[in-house]
Formats: sequence, structure tokens, C-alpha cells
Amino acid sequence: MAPSSEIPPPYEQPAKPSGLKVDRPNFIIFMPDQLRYDSLGCNGNKTVKTPNIDSFAAEGTRFTNCFVQASVCTQSRCSMFTGNYPHVTGHRSLENLIKPWEPNLFRSLKERGGYHVACLAPRGDTFAPTVTELSLDEYGFLETPEFVPRFAGGGRAEPDDKEDIWKRLFYKGLRNNEEAMDYDDAVVRGALKWLECPPTDKPWVLFMPLIFPHCPFQVEEPYFSMYDRGEMGVPTRPEDKVSHLVLEVAARKGVSADGLHQTGYEPRYMQLNRERYGTHRATPEIWAEVMATYYGMISRLDDQFGRVVEKTKALGHWDSTVTLFFTDHGEYLGDHGMIEKWPSGLSDSLTHEPLLVGGCGLPRGVVYDEMAEMVDLVPTVLQFGGIGEHFPHCGVSLADVLTSAGTDAETGTTKVHKEFAFTEGGFLTSEEPLLEQAPYPYDIKAALQHEDTTIVGKSVSCRDKKWTFVYRLYEPAELYSRIEDPGELHNLAEVAEYQEVRRRMEGVVLRWMVASSDFLPWQKDPRFPAVEMESVADQFRRRAGHL
Repeated sequence: MAPSSEIPPPYEQPAKPSGLKVDRPNFIIFMPDQLRYDSLGCNGNKTVKTPNIDSFAAEGTRFTNCFVQASVCTQSRCSMFTGNYPHVTGHRSLENLIKPWEPNLFRSLKERGGYHVACLAPRGDTFAPTVTELSLDEYGFLETPEFVPRFAGGGRAEPDDKEDIWKRLFYKGLRNNEEAMDYDDAVVRGALKWLECPPTDKPWVLFMPLIFPHCPFQVEEPYFSMYDRGEMGVPTRPEDKVSHLVLEVAARKGVSADGLHQTGYEPRYMQLNRERYGTHRATPEIWAEVMATYYGMISRLDDQFGRVVEKTKALGHWDSTVTLFFTDHGEYLGDHGMIEKWPSGLSDSLTHEPLLVGGCGLPRGVVYDEMAEMVDLVPTVLQFGGIGEHFPHCGVSLADVLTSAGTDAETGTTKVHKEFAFTEGGFLTSEEPLLEQAPYPYDIKAALQHEDTTIVGKSVSCRDKKWTFVYRLYEPAELYSRIEDPGELHNLAEVAEYQEVRRRMEGVVLRWMVASSDFLPWQKDPRFPAVEMESVADQFRRRAGHL
């Protein structure tokens, strides 16, 4: 067969109808960092004050069973913006970012959709070198912050009292008005200014990746004093009361459930983190203080989001703009005696995504209870933007769910988007040299991963509406009832009565892993490409001439 220099055109699917009344809408993406699902009023929290977010949820669709695909910043962002699970391309660490050869949502919007893409914050944790330039039209602050909180560690001396419990809980408390002129304040002020003069010759994307409510836990007045510490809930702790499931099992076996609290195998990183951070020193009053400050940070975030929504409506952009509100992961906030997060942590506290979508004429007041994943973001936005899918990914578009209020028009029944949601994280023990090295205050977290990498081993969770199953490469499995045990205190994986559930979920994980392990590229190569090299004969003759 003759060599060919012609490269076949890449496969591309035609654009699907968006279902919107507006062709090629604008997009506003408002993205807090480390926001728990249950820390919003619209998601059932009776204490926290989030009136603007709650109002937005009432104007659009609120997803109650959406999950992120990783519980740490970079890994989660790379997953949601490429549409792939972390294992597909190895985005399992803080320092493996989206590469120039990897398609991503923003680049597709810019290059394929003709969108003007603005990111008004130098957030990081997403793009490898050169990819920002390829994916965005604008990047950085329009308004300059006076103060940027340091949440990534480094660049400062360790305090003499670094083992103080408040410091090990990442708590700083009340800050002054100068510190309030921070990163997020600059992003929001810049967004409000930018919205007054967006591009008029093409649709646009306004991306606001924020820092709050990521620790350190600190906020200014009036938010710091907004919450009565005595009204804070108690974190989900190992010493909490038993669930109905444990009582039922005890009754069947004819034994007493008295004294039973957390049951079944607990992943070792939890105990080691509790010991090394010394969280046993945290009294209920200390946890209440941390939680109240976290809630204050969220109420500040709510005010900022409200200003963006109000401005968007006042300038007449609302009905032509799809607005998305979501985070990258959650926060332990005392659950299991833990603080912050963990790379192989798959707890509901870390993975449950408070996804909200509205504006642009989308149905109002929708609560969607079926399973969804953040890998679904890519195909959803591409479909709304009138862009044909042009690279393989793991997501399934939510556009039809969003435009139909989640209901099948013919039958009147709820559309089932997905049956399962998956999250993963962790490492192989052979990858230990590649894991993060972090100074105070992340020194303990980083050191534990190097001392015994099996405690941060590769892990995957599979959730449906009833169960959470966790498979860990170096530790026993976990099985929790999402209905009876939402705090995930009672691991039923070894309980005889639940072996059928365990086997079913193991089969689901195996099938998922095989189906998503890799993809054929949508760009074919010529089997016999033309090769531009000096011929073998010419090279031989040239060498022979020197003999």
C-alpha cells in the first residue's frame, strides 16, 4: 500500500438541539471552593443563611444526587472540565493539570463555538503551562485584591504554637476590613464591572473560580458574628448513636446493640488523621466555632452571588445567559473527627455536589433527585452552546433534563439520567515519590501520605440512590446505606445480610472500570504515513563512500 500524507478528518458529532429559546447563550459559571452540599438552605440546612442561592435554586433546577468525581481541587477540576473520570487520563494528583493535547470545555467553547471566554481570577489548579492561553481570551484580575488568603501552604515560617488545636483545625476566626478586600472580593467586583461591557460580537463565558469557603476558616463582620455558636449542629462522629440498620442486625442475631456506635471497618486514614491532628482536643464548642465561621464564609459568598445575579438581571443578560453554580468538592468540617479533605476520601461530606442551574428561560422550581455526575458538565454546556461533540468523554448531557424539568413529556414520569455516580482518588504505592510535599499547615496531611502510601491508596466509590459502595486497593471494602446511615458510620460490607448488595455494587464498579478505561481517539491516523527522512540507501551510500 502506498504511503499517504493525508490525515483523515476527525470524527465529530453534529450539534444536538439545545432545547433553549436562545441560540448560543452566554454562560456564567460561579464556582466556590470546598462547599458542602448540606451547607445551603435550599439543601435542607435550617441554620445557614443563603437567601440568594436559595432564590436562584427556586428559579432553576436543584440537583440532589449529583457527585464530583474526585474530592481534591485539581483532580476534580480536571475531571469536570475534560468530562473524563480521573483514571482515564491519570488526573489523580494536585500537580497533573490539563495538558495542551487534552480537549477541555473552555477551549472547545473558544475554538469550536466562537465564544469569548473570560476567567477573572488567576485561580490555578486547572491548566498546565500554555493551556490557559489556548483555552481563554481573558485571564486574571480586572479589580486588584488588597489581600489574598494563603490556603495552599508555603512561603512562611511555622508558628511556635503550630500544634495549637485551633491552628490544626485551620481556624483563624475574625479578620479585619482590610483582609476582607481579598481574592474573592476582587473577582466579584471585577465580574460586576465586566458585565457592564461584555463582548457584543459573540457569545461569552464568564468564569468565576473563587476561594471561599476553603480554609483557613476566617471571615469579617457582620458574617463572623452572624451565627449563634450554640445553634450549630454536631458533626457526624464515630461516637454518634447507632443507625436503624445496626439495631435490626443486632435484633436478628439476638444480641444487644447497647454501646454500639461506629461499626465495621473504617479506612485507616481517618484514625491516623485524628491522631496526628489531635482532633480529640476539639470540644463541641470548638467545632461549633469552626462551623459558625464556615457558615459565615458561606453567607458572604451568598451575598456575592446575589450581587452577580442582580447585576446580570439589571443589565438584561439573564434571559440569554445560562448560570451554573457548583463547587469542586466539600469539606469534612468535623465529620468522622476530620477536618479539610483527603485524596482518597470518598465520604458524602466531600463528594456531594450542590449543583444549581438556571436562567435563559429554563424551567423554574425543579428539584431533580436522579443521579448525576460533574463529568456531565462538558456535554451539557456543549449542547447548550450549539457545539457538536468532537472528543471522547465520560459525560452524558443534562440539557434534556434541564429543559424538560426532568420529566418525560409523553409519560409524565421522571427522566432517569443515570443510575450510578462514581468518585475516585488515591495512588499506587509505587507513586509515592510523586505525591505532594507540603509545608505547614498541610505538613501532617502530606507526611502521612509518604509515611504509609497504602492509607491513600487508589479507591473508587459507587453510589446509587440507596447505597454507597467503596472499593479500596489496599484496604477492605465499605458499604453504607444512604437512607438509614447518611453519615456513613456503619460499614456493612462484611455483614452477611448485605452480601447481595455488595456483590451487585462490585459488579457495577467492574463494568464501569472496563467501559471507561480508555477511548479510541476521534482522530484516525493513516496506517502507512508518508515519512520525511533520508532514504536508507542514500545513508548507506554516504557511509560507504567514507570507507
